[in-house]
Amino acid sequence: MAFELKQSLRLSQQMVMTPQLQQAIKLLQLNRLELVEHINQELVENPVLEELGEGEAEVTPPSSDPEAEQKRDEDSFAKPTESPETLTPTSQGTENWESYLEEMNAPPPSTSTSSMREINEELPSFESALTKTTTLEEHLRWQLSMITVTDEERNLAELIIGNLSDDGYLVAPLEDLAKESGLTDLEDAEALLKMIHGFDPIGVASRNLKECLLAQATLLNPRQPLVEKLIENHLPDLERKNYSAISKTLELPIQEIVDATRVVLEFEPKPGRSFHSSDTQYITPDIYVYKVGQEFVIVLNEDGLPKLRVSPYYKNILADAKLAGQQKQNAGTDLAKNQKITKEYVQDKLKSALWLIRSIHNRQKTIYKVTEAIVSRQKEFFEKGVQFLKPMILKDVAHDIGMHESTVSRVTTNKYMHTPVGIFELKYFFNSSIAASDGTDALASEAVKDKIRQLISKEDPKNPLSDQKLVELLTQDNIHIARRTVAKYREMLGILPSGRRKNIF
Repeated sequence: MAFELKQSLRLSQQMVMTPQLQQAIKLLQLNRLELVEHINQELVENPVLEELGEGEAEVTPPSSDPEAEQKRDEDSFAKPTESPETLTPTSQGTENWESYLEEMNAPPPSTSTSSMREINEELPSFESALTKTTTLEEHLRWQLSMITVTDEERNLAELIIGNLSDDGYLVAPLEDLAKESGLTDLEDAEALLKMIHGFDPIGVASRNLKECLLAQATLLNPRQPLVEKLIENHLPDLERKNYSAISKTLELPIQEIVDATRVVLEFEPKPGRSFHSSDTQYITPDIYVYKVGQEFVIVLNEDGLPKLRVSPYYKNILADAKLAGQQKQNAGTDLAKNQKITKEYVQDKLKSALWLIRSIHNRQKTIYKVTEAIVSRQKEFFEKGVQFLKPMILKDVAHDIGMHESTVSRVTTNKYMHTPVGIFELKYFFNSSIAASDGTDALASEAVKDKIRQLISKEDPKNPLSDQKLVELLTQDNIHIARRTVAKYREMLGILPSGRRKNIF
């Protein structure tokens, strides 16, 4: 076989992900809090950047061609194949930088834009999140300190308390904990565990649901053997509410089974639940949508978002570097060399700073455009609620704003919108369609889920609606949907099957 070397010329197009473009894409995906953190990090790393003071004007980075600049801003994220170099002011000389810096440090205009606080929506105070509650571990350790036990038993009790889940269950094998504590007698370890079961809350440190419920049942006064027997032998039937099978097995009237079941239902299946943090997790929206008259107004939440500019200090550095270049022949080679290095360093940091500022501007404009398209397509939802949500996919919004679907996807990730009907993630508005049986406009899947939730909330607890019955009721409302789809939506809503929702009490 003969080998030979050949040269060939091939022309092809491919996208090059420069660091600047990667940064712009990353900024799109960040929510408001993440963006604030990213900007603060850049303020630390780039000495050219500084935060605008209150009342100072924010100026957009310069461009040698205003019309091209406007078009570039509109299309910067619309065309993924566009070279990011066109967004970087590399072609401008020192004179342009100086003009820009003078503009950045000009006195602020007399007119000021209205703050978002003027369109204020009452939010929870910061103090509402500052709470300190006793943990389950602290509560149990306090009880342990009140009893007398050997050192080995205390060590084991400490290990047991330290290996509890949020629900109060023991998650480590007792044998391993006993070995580690130095308590070699497993019967003594079991006796200590049963003692801890009697701590408040009753049933804590149980290894399974049966052990937890039995711990509570044995403390009933007077004790009820039937209740203990149901927990010991018939938990699966209790879960399925199959009381007739239990009645037949125990040869007891079904009413006695029902009465004993009522007692079991009063027990706490998760002893640690009351100590588990249940503080409300507040969501800070990235966008506010208000209705003013007959129109909807979109306001980006920029509260607390640092406004960036180039530090005026570096205007003097660039001016000195320019002067050094003019006096290069007379100043000596070492000084000229140092001035050149300084100029190159400052200009490199300046380009990086301006790219960040431009990327943030483009991010905010892109979010606004996407929100505007969503509001335009979902006006009935913002006026009347979930039942009027229309089917919409990423392609629809991408077409409306002239951008790529991947850009819309990044913009809507992990960002929330405050609306007149509640707070929703931007992804919430993108959902599949369900055909209407009479040929009218299709419904959004979220609207169908809400309809299923409403139907189940109004059902008779003693005769809950089956999935097939839900299909029939939805068909009456011109919603054509299969039974398996109803079952899937019901599970997504966290609703149990009809057999497990049935209540005979």
